[in-house]
Amino acid sequence: MTHVLHFTAPDGCRFAYRDEGEGLPLLCLPGLTRSMADFDYLQPHLPPLRLIRMDYRGRGGSDWTGAATYTVDQESKDALALLDHLGVAKAAILGTSRGGLIGMVLGAVARGRVLGLCLNDIGPVIGREGLVRIFDYVGRNPAGKTYAGFAERLARTPGFHNVPMTRWLDEAQRLSVEGPEGLSLRYDPALREAFLAAFEGPPVDLWPLFDALAGVPLALIRGANSDLLTAETAATMRARRPDMEFAEVPDRAHIPFLDEPEAVALIRSFLKGLQ
Repeated sequence: MTHVLHFTAPDGCRFAYRDEGEGLPLLCLPGLTRSMADFDYLQPHLPPLRLIRMDYRGRGGSDWTGAATYTVDQESKDALALLDHLGVAKAAILGTSRGGLIGMVLGAVARGRVLGLCLNDIGPVIGREGLVRIFDYVGRNPAGKTYAGFAERLARTPGFHNVPMTRWLDEAQRLSVEGPEGLSLRYDPALREAFLAAFEGPPVDLWPLFDALAGVPLALIRGANSDLLTAETAATMRARRPDMEFAEVPDRAHIPFLDEPEAVALIRSFLKGLQ
């Protein structure tokens, strides 16, 4: 694996990113509290391509810049800044949860930069039950003092079945840092303030963003037990875009890990269609 690289955005924020391989550029955008390491599971299953990943501001190895800057709008600008820094004119985008929202924004405001968009368990309607669940943990240090204890709690996540404990331990290590005082977050706790502002704000109609993707190749992965992307929303998305590739991953809620056979097959098919 290549070393983590860094670039500085126009506002002075220093970002961590990886840029690996050659060929079709695939920009992978992680979830709300996650990092570019999320795509480690998928990487061995990808065809030869140029894999580009980043940590959003306030997450992983990127600078913390405060709650007011932790918005989808700003993160969309940051993603474009990375592509500009790399000299990438156009890229396919794989967006997990928050990353999918960013991908939809990019499709609307920078359509010429987007070769195609694959959404991982996200759509224009975000299930309230899923949002409440995120609200319960975002910005709060994990319960327990060890990775092992955190992994045991993660293993009880509703909707996930047939996941080995080694995967949950992996997840615990990706999400937290173990220290003498217990576990701490790998992201700025102020992300909670940003999430709360959006959570309590007026509802936003995201269907125009989705509809603006007309003509852009689309793919959608849904965890069969997801409470964030409901079956109803997925069905409506498919009705509006009959050409959109779709796969549902059994035994997964929000979010599929992306190395499940159903997810891998869909992503490979999506990428092949962009060649």
